[in-house]
Amino acid sequence: MSQIRRKRTASDRKPLGRFLSWTSDRPGIPEDGESEMKEDRGPSSGFAASAESERDVGWGRVCVFLKRLGKKGDSRSLSLAHCDLTATDLLELATLLQFLPQVEEMDISWNELIGGSLTALTSHLQHVGEVRTLRLCSCRLNSEDVVALGEALSYIPALEVLDLSWNSGVGGGGLQGLLGNLHPSLRELHLVACQLTAADATVLGGMVAALPRLCVLDVSCNAQLIQEVDTGGFRELVSSLSHATSLTTLRLQACGLTPDSLDALGGSLRCLPSVGELDLSCNKLLAGGLSRLTFHLAHVTHLERLDLHLCCLTRDDLEALIQVLPSLTALTELDVSSNKEVGGVVHPLVSALPVTQMRRLPFNSCYLSNESFTALALAVPYLRTVDISWCKVVGGHLALLLDALQPSVISELRLCSCELTTDDMQHLAAVCRRGCLSSLRALDLSYNSLVGDNGWCSLFAAGGLGSLEDVDVSLRPSTSAPCSAWLPALLRALPQMPALARLAMQRWTADCQEREQLRYCLKKRSVLLEWDPDLQDTSSACKGNSQESLEESQPEE
Repeated sequence: MSQIRRKRTASDRKPLGRFLSWTSDRPGIPEDGESEMKEDRGPSSGFAASAESERDVGWGRVCVFLKRLGKKGDSRSLSLAHCDLTATDLLELATLLQFLPQVEEMDISWNELIGGSLTALTSHLQHVGEVRTLRLCSCRLNSEDVVALGEALSYIPALEVLDLSWNSGVGGGGLQGLLGNLHPSLRELHLVACQLTAADATVLGGMVAALPRLCVLDVSCNAQLIQEVDTGGFRELVSSLSHATSLTTLRLQACGLTPDSLDALGGSLRCLPSVGELDLSCNKLLAGGLSRLTFHLAHVTHLERLDLHLCCLTRDDLEALIQVLPSLTALTELDVSSNKEVGGVVHPLVSALPVTQMRRLPFNSCYLSNESFTALALAVPYLRTVDISWCKVVGGHLALLLDALQPSVISELRLCSCELTTDDMQHLAAVCRRGCLSSLRALDLSYNSLVGDNGWCSLFAAGGLGSLEDVDVSLRPSTSAPCSAWLPALLRALPQMPALARLAMQRWTADCQEREQLRYCLKKRSVLLEWDPDLQDTSSACKGNSQESLEESQPEE
């Protein structure tokens, strides 16, 4: 018998369609009427249906790719940070961009294996022309990657945020690949820890001059940026800032600033009255030269946040700062922490500030005295954040600070290593009962080993911490103590802390059953418990306890 079948004509196939009309709801076997309707729609309808089907298939491929990486599909946001992407993954992602035409944010940061292969992605950026945010932090990008990115920026003219931080290959000449390729629409440029040199500063100056809408410039942690101030480099960079009239945030943390560089920076700040945040922290070399900048700060009338922590400020620096503070009428945050000399000028410093509008004024590691601690109480009623960690004078005198708190104002209280006593903790408990800490989200009481069991019991039994998200009661690394006396109070308090997300209690010891009770209670709430690894390992021996006995031991919620 012949194995070749005769093809059926159209007339032969129609009766078969009618004969199988009971399966008309199945795809691929339409009824006559449905077939005729498709014929009436014309070829354009067929193309549209085909295109829609292709998009559905493409989106399915995108979802499969994301699911493999533990991510969920979002047509407008592509977040693949910390996914251990390889060059092969990047190539596959590039082929999927055609199915993401509406994506506005792409974050591929912290994928160090894709360095050297960014071209695979940039060659497909024409499919995602609506991208407004592109983050490629810590991807080990090299100069060739930066050049490829620069050449592809024409595909994404709507780009507003570009973050290439923590890529050492950007510095040392790599930044040249972006020169002339950034669009005027760019609003944020982040180049933290890119090993930028003085030559890169010159290139960056040329880029900034062509970005009239730039609002945020962050070049922190580039210690070589300030080399040869007098011969160009940094001076050209800060001079270009006069063209960035929209600049509101300038971050120069840990850039090796010197008094000479402050001269250059100060002249440019006079042309930038809209700057609201200035971060000069962790620049120890500017010690003794802050007066070169404060003279110009008076013209930055919109300055809201000034960060000078860990700058080795001298008494003369602080006096120069105090003189200009009355001119900074918009200031809400001032950070002069980790400067030893601050402890001696707290009273004049606080008196010069617009205290009623201050929201953050940390004095941690400032060698506070009894007098300066008393002066701090003047500002506490208005602060959202209070940080006086590593100030031994607080111990035994915490009541002075707590009594100044206003109800439902403070959201962060940090008292790490303050030599707090049991009386201090009981006074803190009384403040909780009054409702003064009802809006508190972060509480750091770590490294206070002088607090007795009664103090911890009083705190956890007080209540009034319904908004608390983060609490740290850890002990110093060299110490340990049992928590059996106050752990039941903590277990009873947990249901009254519905927002709790992290509990740190390093170096506290407990028996097997107690550890398992706490672990089980927090696991039900998805709370991160930070406890010593050896204690956590030991707790695994308790897993033989029945689930029922654990549930019976939990406090009622």
